[in-house]
Amino acid sequence: MVTIRLRRMGKTKQPSYRLVVADSRAPRDGKFIEIVGHYNPVRQPKELNVKADRVRYWLSVGAQPSETVVRLLKQVGVLDADGKPTPTATTPVEG
Repeated sequence: MVTIRLRRMGKTKQPSYRLVVADSRAPRDGKFIEIVGHYNPVRQPKELNVKADRVRYWLSVGAQPSETVVRLLKQVGVLDADGKPTPTATTPVEG
């Protein structure tokens, strides 16, 4: 199974994270498929950048986000309150 999760980077006591798409069997800081964003909780204000289109693609093909990634994606607006992907802003509304 493919997961979207955090990969720890940075120095001791100064963590920063990359949002990566990885096989669920791979180690936390090991092999990954694609980097879809980064998160730096140490900086003030906290820095969070996400490639929303790539995250929506991976969710559409069945990738499962971790609990922490779900919380972060809700902050950015990629997921709604129910945890479902929000439509893209460029998608025309039919009707």
